[in-house]
Amino acid sequence: MRTAMGFLTASALCATIALSTAAFGADAKPEKTDVKIAVGGKSFMIYLPLTLTEQLGYFKDAGLNVEITDFGSGTKSLQALVGGNVDATSGSFDHTIQMQAKGQPILAVVETGRYPGIVLGLVTSKKLDYKSPKDLKGLKIGVTAPGSQTNFMVNYILAKNGLKPGDVSFIGVGGPTTAVAAVKKGEIDALSHADPAITLVERSGELQAIFDTRTTAGTKAVFDDEYPSSVIYVSPAFAEKNPNTVQAIVNAIVRTLRWIDKATPEQIAEAMPAEFRGSDPALYVDIVKRSKAMFPADGRINKAGAENAYKVLRAFDESVNSAKIDVGATYTDRFVDKIPAAH
Repeated sequence: MRTAMGFLTASALCATIALSTAAFGADAKPEKTDVKIAVGGKSFMIYLPLTLTEQLGYFKDAGLNVEITDFGSGTKSLQALVGGNVDATSGSFDHTIQMQAKGQPILAVVETGRYPGIVLGLVTSKKLDYKSPKDLKGLKIGVTAPGSQTNFMVNYILAKNGLKPGDVSFIGVGGPTTAVAAVKKGEIDALSHADPAITLVERSGELQAIFDTRTTAGTKAVFDDEYPSSVIYVSPAFAEKNPNTVQAIVNAIVRTLRWIDKATPEQIAEAMPAEFRGSDPALYVDIVKRSKAMFPADGRINKAGAENAYKVLRAFDESVNSAKIDVGATYTDRFVDKIPAAH
C-alpha cells in the first residue's frame, strides 16, 4: 500500500518486515509483567525508540504492560531508578559509569542511541566573534539541566581546549519549548541541546551549530571516537531476579530498532503520537530525517565506545577520575545476543 506521498504507511511497513514475536524468542514468560520505565524528556529525539516501541505495540507483544513516566530530566529519571520507583530507565550511558563511581552500580542492557544527538550552537542574534572553542569562555550556555549529557558534552569540549566548567555559565533551560524560548529571548549566548529544539532554531536561522553529534563524523569531532548515548538501564539486582523480564524489554526495543532501520523518516513520523508531529508534520519529518542515523540497528553496546565514554568522563568528572571503574560491568550484551540475527 502506498499513500499519496508515495511511501508505505507505518502499518503496511510492519507487514513487510519479518518482525514476528516468535523471531525474538518470546517463549520465556516474564517474571514481572507490569513494568515501569522512566525517561528524562520523552519528546527528545534520542528517546524516540522507547516511544515507538510503545506505539507499535511491541512491549505488549513481548508480554509486558509497560508504564512510561517522563520525569523531565535525565537526572530525575536516574534518581527514580536508584530510589526504586521504576524498574528501568531510558537514559544516558554516562550514568552507568558515574553511578559505579558512587558505589551504586546500574547496568545498561540495550543501546537505543549510538550518537548523543546533541548540538552546541551559537545564538546568532548575539553576533559573537567565535573562532575556536576557547572563545566559549565567559558565555552563558543553555543546557537541558546541570549534570545532563548536554552539560557533559560542553564540559568535555572545554576540557579539550584548556578550559574548565567554571569558565562558562551554565543555564538550565529545560525541554524543547523553553530552550527555544531562551534562544528567541536572548537569555543565553549558546545552546547545547537536542532535537526537536535544535532543528527549530536552526531552520529559523537563530542558531549556528558549531558541534553536531547527530552523525558519526560529528560525534568523532567532539569525542574523538564512538560514543554510546541513550540506553535502557536497570539495577544488576533487577536483571538477576527478572532475567526474562529484561529479555522481554530488550526483545521489544531491538524489534523497534530494526523497524526504524528499515523505515523512512515519513513512516517513523507517522507511527509517532500525533502530539509529537504537532501542527507542522513536514517539520517533524525533517527532524526525524536529521536524527535517524543516531539509532543503532541491533542494540549492541560497542566496547570501544563504552571505553571512550569513560575516557571522556575522566576528563572533567573528578569522582569518575578518582574511582576504579570496571567499564565492562556497566553494560551487558547478553540479552541482545539471545535475539536471532535479522534476515
